[in-house]
Amino acid sequence: MIWSFTMIAFISDIHVNYEALKAVLARIDAMGISRIYCAGDVVGYYAQVNECCGELRRRNIPTVMGNHDWYMAGGGFCARSRSVNDCLVHLRRIITADNLNWLRTFPVQMYVDGVHGGWSDPIDEYLEPTSDYFDRIEGKLFLSGHNHLQVLHQFGEKTYCNPGSVGQPRDGDPRAAFATFDGTAFSLILFSHTRHVLHSCNKLIQDRYTLCAGGHMA
Repeated sequence: MIWSFTMIAFISDIHVNYEALKAVLARIDAMGISRIYCAGDVVGYYAQVNECCGELRRRNIPTVMGNHDWYMAGGGFCARSRSVNDCLVHLRRIITADNLNWLRTFPVQMYVDGVHGGWSDPIDEYLEPTSDYFDRIEGKLFLSGHNHLQVLHQFGEKTYCNPGSVGQPRDGDPRAAFATFDGTAFSLILFSHTRHVLHSCNKLIQDRYTLCAGGHMA
């Protein structure tokens, strides 16, 4: 991919948290950014699978395959979590055929160089970025998701960025996360949801996903 002077936004790990996705995209729109890329895990955990898939498809946002997308698209189940699999069963019941087929088109890697996990396992590696790790990989700009943690590291001429999670941050900070690139450098962005957005999301989870775990949250 050839970088232009147009600002680019990177999002990741939405996990069908539609309220968070809408808030992040509104913030990106307000910044005047029209080029957006997603580092995977559109699905999993939360409720509004068709709404999230529809919004990304409407905006034509290029997306790489995440591990939850892989499970959903027919790659099986998660060996680490029963509750993840309970939710996947429910999402498979409600996702439209068009949206499921769209998930199946995701590449495992883009020439950004962007993946969901890492470069040893693009779908499910939990990457701990080190200089030695990137010494063996060609390229200068690298981006992945999966850890749900914002990271920005410089290793000589190589830069690694994890934009963090839109839908489920795991660093103890509830703010939504994404990253931007201006043609020269990455910037990490955090911003707070409104109380209304958080309340709306939490209510949807309680209303819809109590069904996933036999009547109780897992």
